[in-house]
Amino acid sequence: MEKYLKACKTDFWKEIFKAELGYILQELEGAKDILSVGCGPAIIEAGLSGHGFKVTGLDVSKEALEQVPNGIRTVAGSAENMDFADSCFDAAIYVVSLQFIEKYKEAIKETARVLRPNGGILVMLLNPVSEFFKKKAGDPASYLSRIRHTDLKAIEKTMAEHFSIQTEYFLGINGTEIFQSRNPKLAALYIVKGTIE
Repeated sequence: MEKYLKACKTDFWKEIFKAELGYILQELEGAKDILSVGCGPAIIEAGLSGHGFKVTGLDVSKEALEQVPNGIRTVAGSAENMDFADSCFDAAIYVVSLQFIEKYKEAIKETARVLRPNGGILVMLLNPVSEFFKKKAGDPASYLSRIRHTDLKAIEKTMAEHFSIQTEYFLGINGTEIFQSRNPKLAALYIVKGTIE
């Protein structure tokens, strides 16, 4: 966790978080109560909280949740079996976390359960065909060594069972350069967003 937190403070990662936060802010317009699944130390979530959103962070790692800033409600628990009432959030986000959840299908189903009618979901997935992914995946010390799911179409299909979805590529990364890109070979993220039908 210490190594991750140190990396998060570099200019490179700060720029990535800024771009991700900007994207999420646009997509969450009109929502108030947000669930972030696999929030880790809640870097993006702190930005959302600063913009007036009421954020609940869910993560299996108590160590990560100890790093979450004040003002964000945290819950230690499993994405596959959420300890929340039905229909209690306006929107849910997964910021590069879903692919690391063993039973992602159950996590998506649970997310649909806890969202209010017309609730939204935004899932940022690592794009396995991007240069960024290929470079990181080749490093055994990278967090990508723990990724469990790289079949984006399978994830998309599961989400379509519960949500009306749209997809797009986002955020080009080439070395230390960060830029806007929808090109599948350059975009580090594949985004699936949707609403409860």
